[in-house]
Amino acid sequence: MFIGQNLKTVRKRLSQSQEETARALGLTRSSYSGYENGVAQPNVENLIAFSEYFKISIDDLLKKDFSKLKDAEVTELIEGPKADTTGKHLRVLTSMVDANDDEVIEMIPQKASAGYANGYADPDYLKVLPTFHLPFLSKNKKYRSFPIQGDSMPPVVNGSQVVAEFVQNWMTIRDATPCIVVTKDDGIVFKVLNNRLSAHESFQLCSTNTFYEPYEVKANEILEIWKFVNYISPELPAVKMDDSGLTQSVQALQKEVHSLREMLKN
Repeated sequence: MFIGQNLKTVRKRLSQSQEETARALGLTRSSYSGYENGVAQPNVENLIAFSEYFKISIDDLLKKDFSKLKDAEVTELIEGPKADTTGKHLRVLTSMVDANDDEVIEMIPQKASAGYANGYADPDYLKVLPTFHLPFLSKNKKYRSFPIQGDSMPPVVNGSQVVAEFVQNWMTIRDATPCIVVTKDDGIVFKVLNNRLSAHESFQLCSTNTFYEPYEVKANEILEIWKFVNYISPELPAVKMDDSGLTQSVQALQKEVHSLREMLKN
């Protein structure tokens, strides 16, 4: 096992003293020093604490010799892999075609949405999905339809389907762009995105329902992004009539009542 040397390597890469690291972990400096120097072996609780603090798997801490890794590999272990935000490396995207070899829009039903993060690139997963065409959409872009749950994105209601366009280069996404975001942990979410890639390699995800707080998602946690195009809803959005519209409606009713009265008189 390489746990002691690995702890020392990671701590030094983070420019922390043994005292600082021990305090953050709720240990005494002497106890933590003993783990680094191999004088003592950490128990399961400590291994979990090391893993959560350094954000490195227990398996890697125990079995990989970090001293033999290149600097870039150690950095990737600590910070996570760098996201391909510009799409320079072609993102894997499996598409279905019809009998005429034209691309179709795959519809992800509610029942199939839970497995989408695992099956999004699997032809066996995609080929059993329902498909359709929207003739007014560009044939030069790729579209897919996603199910929407919850009340976080009005006027798009629970049970709607959002049709969205595949985004290859995430740097082109402008602030306040509604998108479908697919992550390994959260699956399919529909949010308004603010681009934080240049500064933080992340996106801020916001809801149109202000009850829900915005939150950040790191780019390297994202599998796919699809930009909103339109949606199919089981409900008609609520229409708020302005004062002028209300006045016109009242006037129209008054005319109808007047016409009925005249008819009755005659």
